[in-house]
Amino acid sequence: MEAPTSTTAENRDCFKRTTAIDSNTGIMDERVLLLVFTQLNFDPHVLSVAARVSRRLRAVVSRVLWRHACISRAPRLVSALTAGFPSGANRVCGGWHALAKLLFYCAGCEPSSRFPLPHRVPGHFVGVSRFSKTSGRSFLSRQFWGDLLYVSDPCEHAVEGRPNGEDLGAYRGVFCSFVRSLTRAFLVRRRVDLEMRIRCPYCGTRVWNMTAARLVPRSASRRLGAHHGRLEYFVCVNGHLYGNCWLEHLSSSEEVEEEEEEEEEEEYESGSM
Repeated sequence: MEAPTSTTAENRDCFKRTTAIDSNTGIMDERVLLLVFTQLNFDPHVLSVAARVSRRLRAVVSRVLWRHACISRAPRLVSALTAGFPSGANRVCGGWHALAKLLFYCAGCEPSSRFPLPHRVPGHFVGVSRFSKTSGRSFLSRQFWGDLLYVSDPCEHAVEGRPNGEDLGAYRGVFCSFVRSLTRAFLVRRRVDLEMRIRCPYCGTRVWNMTAARLVPRSASRRLGAHHGRLEYFVCVNGHLYGNCWLEHLSSSEEVEEEEEEEEEEEYESGSM
């Protein structure tokens, strides 16, 4: 048998190059996909479905589209989160997929000793959310006020059989530059243990129980409209915060007064429900 000629080798290389080019053309072209999802306002439902179509499309969604979705829906929050990275707006702790999930998705609640639920409260997409750094400040002890934390308003879930018609609240948030934060430095310096069996619902990493570490200020309960001691929240190693509380039903005369400090908020729609 004759050895392959140089022409045969050249044809093989040409075929490989053509295949590589064809795989990134048409609907799979990142620029085309970006234009399509821009017109869809980066609907998280559609993005989630697209990520399950193929490995190649999932890679594009994870690397490109979730980042643009976050920037489009919460530009000031993303600007604050990426300010400390040399690469600018191309990177966030935990990845863009985790941040997008935190923005668009309520994690619900797992039954526990503090929240003895008859069954798990499932997570769900959120139609509209507001993230506020003033709310975040309410979750920080005075010694950590140098940190920047954004926290959402609580998502309310009705639970049958609760006294006085209490609702279950679920909230979430994210630290800016968590690696360099005072909160993380304190947790590491005091050697606060990470939870063994609990993982962050947004990035899958291990978490600190801030309630068990006694780092929950009373201002957090006031901000949420819950009794002090009737809330719990966790912070993961990537700086994602999530938790639950029992919300009181307050009359108009009992509502907590708004804080006078001007707050910077991020409000966005996460797509039609």
